[in-house]
Amino acid sequence: MPQQNIAPTRSNLFRTRQALKLAQEGYEILDKKREVLMAELIRQAHDATVKQNQVWQDLAQAYRALSEAQLSMGQERLEWTALAVNKSVEVEIKLRSIMGVVIPTLEAHGEPPKTPYGLGDTTVALDEAVARFGVILEAIPTLAEMLTSVWRLARELQKTQRRVNALQYIFIPQYEATIAYIESALEEREREETFRLKRLKSKRAPAEVGPPTREYQQPYRDIGGGKPTSYEFG
Repeated sequence: MPQQNIAPTRSNLFRTRQALKLAQEGYEILDKKREVLMAELIRQAHDATVKQNQVWQDLAQAYRALSEAQLSMGQERLEWTALAVNKSVEVEIKLRSIMGVVIPTLEAHGEPPKTPYGLGDTTVALDEAVARFGVILEAIPTLAEMLTSVWRLARELQKTQRRVNALQYIFIPQYEATIAYIESALEEREREETFRLKRLKSKRAPAEVGPPTREYQQPYRDIGGGKPTSYEFG
């Protein structure tokens, strides 16, 4: 729908054409960005899904082994054994950009010792649980990086999609309709001006009529002095 409140002038027509050109260029750029984000999101989502399923499976097996260790060692003894772990894993966060989207990269440094407790008072189930949780501890930073990347890419894709839709279905058609409205108004104004000039020209033109003619009669002259002439008697 055209902007009816805009004056149909040539300057406004020029500005509207420039705005339309800018909107079309922005639409092309955002459309390419949307395609790149979509491809990257599909790839990251697939990798994150595979990694998440693997971590869930490892967690299920690790908690199963921990439950067996709890049954064999007892809750209190298991808690005292857990206190022997005095080291932790440090995670460093680095940032990178994909089409303007900031994506974190996580790097884990350090790991807890393989056997932080004595082997005399523990069971095989506890050793299995510790080994499985160690694998999960290494996979969690990678999974967190993937899930965060997917979430940020999806959010940016949603914003880009809204902008593309706004340009495609609102701004560009509105600019095109406004340009058509101004051009139509200017053409109508030019036709009215041409008609007015022709009408003024026709009123100012002189009438093509010749000078008036007069008929003159030769005046009668009495050359006989009042006497009859010879030709009057035959």
